[in-house]
Amino acid sequence: MPLPPPVHPVDATHHRSGSVTPVHRVLAQETPVAMVYGGTTQAVMMVSPVDLHDFAVGFSLTEGIVTDAAQIASVQIMDHPRGVEAQMWLTEDRAEALAARRRFMAGPVGCGLCGIDSLDQATRSLPDLKGVGPVMDAGHVAQATDMLRDWQPLHDQTRAVHAAGFLIPGQGIVLAREDVGRHNALDKLIGAMARQGVNTGQGAFVLTSRVSVEMVQKCAIAGAGILIAVSAPTAHALQLAEGAGITVAAFARSDGFDLFSHPERLNATLSDKA
Repeated sequence: MPLPPPVHPVDATHHRSGSVTPVHRVLAQETPVAMVYGGTTQAVMMVSPVDLHDFAVGFSLTEGIVTDAAQIASVQIMDHPRGVEAQMWLTEDRAEALAARRRFMAGPVGCGLCGIDSLDQATRSLPDLKGVGPVMDAGHVAQATDMLRDWQPLHDQTRAVHAAGFLIPGQGIVLAREDVGRHNALDKLIGAMARQGVNTGQGAFVLTSRVSVEMVQKCAIAGAGILIAVSAPTAHALQLAEGAGITVAAFARSDGFDLFSHPERLNATLSDKA
């Protein structure tokens, strides 16, 4: 059976200024995706049913199930009557490590930490990224979210999905992924970069969402030292970013941004070239 489509057309009525007119809308699909390792379900996430191979790899990396994409021996995306299964088989050492873990998650789109079974997992240690990443011109940072708009076809259809992109100075956005969940979009991007061999240390992650704790954690684990977002960071997320050596630029628009942490990666010289 084919996988479900990422969008679903519906008819509705549009009410405005006292008038009612029929309209045709395209809604974003969200599908339960079971993350299955060696025949055992480790997590069930609500995900846009596109780029699921990338999601399987990125989720495995950012959740610490593997430390390298090469530790995933195989990935098979399987349709299921109630959703989708991402069936993965790990190398022997990682399969043994996973068997020793106790972590079962049920993650709705609004939460990236649901189902963890200890506070230690919520506040896990992050890599130190001080010195990792390029120095970026202020103009590049300000333009980042506008550049990401060209990589959002699902958003253009539905107005209901997030995007995560990777910006390399001098090249612009080189890769992006979309999803109903902001953290899923970032996992998909990280998985795509791992599969394509893109070095996360040479650029910045660009997000259409707020900067929450799990976004900083995923950024740090992936090894990217710069995080640019259209919305604000939370206080806890900023604390984590400061400790991990991550530069956070938020409220990024074409006319500017707020810089919250590690300004050493910012060159105040304005430039119109990304």
